[in-house]
Amino acid sequence: MSDFLNILTHERRLRANTKELTLAELEDVKAKLDRIIASREEEEAELRKEEEAKRARIEEIKKQMLDAGLDIGDLASELNSSATKSSAAKGRKRTPKPAKYEYVDNGEQKTWTGQGRTPKVIQQAIDKGRSVKEFLIKK
Repeated sequence: MSDFLNILTHERRLRANTKELTLAELEDVKAKLDRIIASREEEEAELRKEEEAKRARIEEIKKQMLDAGLDIGDLASELNSSATKSSAAKGRKRTPKPAKYEYVDNGEQKTWTGQGRTPKVIQQAIDKGRSVKEFLIKK
């Protein structure tokens, strides 16, 4: 795509690459480019219009805040305090589940809660026909 843009944006390259086109073909390309340009102008005008409407809403809100005796600092502190509350709730961790199963892996005693992926040692034993109940921790 960059080769195309190099050709399109440099007059000498564009002239060299369109040398073999007939006048009718060039007129067709011109008409297509004109439609693309018109479409882009409409999009740009719509974006400017939306941006202006956004600025007008901001000014209206500023005026309402001034009339209510508030400033942006009041709003910012309120937003920060609510964000802190929600992040504090997310930061809490649950207590870990107690181990439910125990097994020996490479001579080392290990435990498993019964959640998540089954340990390889237990899975191999199950595959050989043993029951997971055999690994329950006896109290």
